Amino acid sequence: MNNVGKSTVAVTARYEEPTKKRVALVIILLFTVLVAYLDRVNVSVLIADPAFLEAMGINGKPFEMGLLTSFFVASYGIANFILTPFGDKLGARKTMILALLLWAISSVIGGLAQSFGIMLASRILLGLGEGLHFPMQSKFVKNWFPPHERGRANATWIVGIMAGPAIAMPFFTTIIDTFGWRDSFFALAAIGLIPVYLLWAHTADKPADHKGVNQAELLYIEEALAKEAAEEQQKDVEEKPSLSQTLKMLAGNYKFILITLYYTCLGSILWGAMAWLPSYLKMARGFSWSSMGIWASMPYVFGIICIMASGYLGDKYNRRALLCAISMFSAAVGIYLGAQAVDNVAAAMWLTFGVGAIGFGISPAWTIQQRIIPSHSVGTAGGIMNGITNIYSALIPAIIGWLIAFTGTYNAGLMVLVANGLFATVCAIPLVLKKY
Repeated sequence: MNNVGKSTVAVTARYEEPTKKRVALVIILLFTVLVAYLDRVNVSVLIADPAFLEAMGINGKPFEMGLLTSFFVASYGIANFILTPFGDKLGARKTMILALLLWAISSVIGGLAQSFGIMLASRILLGLGEGLHFPMQSKFVKNWFPPHERGRANATWIVGIMAGPAIAMPFFTTIIDTFGWRDSFFALAAIGLIPVYLLWAHTADKPADHKGVNQAELLYIEEALAKEAAEEQQKDVEEKPSLSQTLKMLAGNYKFILITLYYTCLGSILWGAMAWLPSYLKMARGFSWSSMGIWASMPYVFGIICIMASGYLGDKYNRRALLCAISMFSAAVGIYLGAQAVDNVAAAMWLTFGVGAIGFGISPAWTIQQRIIPSHSVGTAGGIMNGITNIYSALIPAIIGWLIAFTGTYNAGLMVLVANGLFATVCAIPLVLKKY
């Protein structure tokens, strides 16, 4: 198209109503993450089910119970390192579809498993698939949303991180109680095919590639991205450095290192609580099966509120690092008071506050990462940040299991989560001072 034609299109675009395909996209991303977290947390409920523990031969073995989550998180973290550059080349859409198919296969294997070893193998396969997927969410947001909308966009899909466990806890307790633990895996396999269709039929890697995006929306997005690219002092927004150049750039960026350390601690609390909260409520606090399902979902219900609030406040005041610091300090305080509470209901309420409070820092952390990293490297940076987070977080469920076996109580394990919350708060302070 010549310059006259481009000018005509631009003038026409300014007078038509923009489509909202980026809103539809982020809803699909939300649903995809929700399914991902359904897949992740089912074993958290299963380790409170005697039939599952007997079938796997791990009844009375808390360390082995913790390994079910640790093996998943370890493979998930490794996949973030190894497979994310592949995702940058293949594109976010195709990469996420491939990842979802791996999730479905792993669920079928889990449902058919006859031994603990096969169950661990299914968890490793799930981790590889989810490690390939997660950084692509950030890549979609970077490509589709102007910087001033990314806080809300990230907050929207990140709601799935909390909505998944909030739905999963009562959902799985009902499925397991009614049909048995194997059917929980088969249900996951069927549910996982829904986002495969949505991604294939209703998304594209970039707005310009989506047939449903009109010129008004495309102009709105591309003008904002071009301005951002200019601020990044890029001569060519499509220029892609080599992987070694990208890694060198990231290693020398202290802001990236701080947000990675912060998110690593946040992830450790998320995974430690996700792996052991149902068992803690049932075994240590004496809640019934049905009450455990409800209370185990409450931190994630509160977390959804925190995520949405952080998206709004982050975009309005543009002080996301402060939200990060408040999030993790609140998490440390809430978990500590929950562990010390004498009354079981009070303990559950404090844990709801503490675990849910991490939702206040998830979206701001990703938005800060997207701000400090150039567009061409955001996928790789997201993979590294998520990879380090989950390699470290993989240790936490097993460490908590070992501490339960060694001490006979859950308290020492909960203090591990408190320590991570305090360290994350310290990491956020320099970014607060820099007014991120």
